[in-house]
Amino acid sequence: MVEFRVLGSLHEIDKQQWDVCFAGEVENYDYLLAVEESAITGFSFKYLTAWENRTLRAVTPMFLNNYSLDTTLQGVGKKLVANIKNAFPKLLTLKLACLGSPCTERGGVGFHPHLNEPEKDILFAELLGYFETYAASQGCRLLGIKDIPEPFHQRFGAHFQGAGFSTMPAMPTAWLDIDFASLDDYLRRRLSSGTRKDMRRKLRSFDHVRVECKTAIDDVLPKIMTLYFDTRNRSEWQFEELTPGYFQGVLARMPERSFCTLYYVGDQLLAANLLIHDKHTLIDKFFCMNAEHGRTYNLYFLSWFTNVRYCLKHGLIRYQSGQAYYENKLRLGSRLTRNAIYFKHRNVLAQGLLRFAAPLLAADETLKLSA
Repeated sequence: MVEFRVLGSLHEIDKQQWDVCFAGEVENYDYLLAVEESAITGFSFKYLTAWENRTLRAVTPMFLNNYSLDTTLQGVGKKLVANIKNAFPKLLTLKLACLGSPCTERGGVGFHPHLNEPEKDILFAELLGYFETYAASQGCRLLGIKDIPEPFHQRFGAHFQGAGFSTMPAMPTAWLDIDFASLDDYLRRRLSSGTRKDMRRKLRSFDHVRVECKTAIDDVLPKIMTLYFDTRNRSEWQFEELTPGYFQGVLARMPERSFCTLYYVGDQLLAANLLIHDKHTLIDKFFCMNAEHGRTYNLYFLSWFTNVRYCLKHGLIRYQSGQAYYENKLRLGSRLTRNAIYFKHRNVLAQGLLRFAAPLLAADETLKLSA
């Protein structure tokens, strides 16, 4: 018999059992525990689990949140909806139960490797049913499943549809295969002649920039947070607000698999980049920059080449540069992997309205990718 439980802390799950279900995942138990302990405002972190005796058979992170439907809107649409929210503040904010994490690159369910494919089908269908029951018990009218990558979507899409979920494009994931031997090889093989010429010019800024790689940042954390909020406030697409505890926690919980790269001009810290990795993949979790001076010294591009150089030095085969701001990432040779969001409102009429509005709520970049 399989027992389903929603747990309130990752401390209630054995690390080894979690990582067995998510074998090869860079954003593993340690990363998610750092997220849980970082006290991100507005999120209640949970974990949906399926047990057989004392063995974890399936698991996924989840969270509860008061979700504003205009989160992914941009430009004129966001301004229009903001006026509606000001007049009717509760109209566009719904209590959400969502599978996945606001701080991971992709979602999905981790299964014990001994399960065969028919067993996974049965267990996944039951897991969705239990998720809906739990969401109702918490007063959540809106259910979500965040950042499902294309392979998982193809494998389990019929189950989502059968449970009444609708789908829309999520922010895709950008990644670069490190299949070249050097930076010169990368410039020659992966970039157009115009981009190559432009990058060689931008890389001269290294002459004026000092780069430090650190695994402890307490001494500069206030400056990093200033850069973080400067960067966040420039973005129209905002969901979670990271805390100092997030940056400290990731570095503390993943001492051999995380670091922060700092970019100075003179004594002034102009940019910081938090990264995590395993033996194969480097993930850029957050790059924050002083907008005025950072652009002068091409710090976004310097950080890109610093990260590619790290991959080459340590034998990593993939650089995953995350979601959003795709134009430069594509220009620098990245590829995009589609992700999907599933959603379901417990009211049938509201679900129909959300399905109709889904193209407006999807991020602009995903619509371009789908075109």
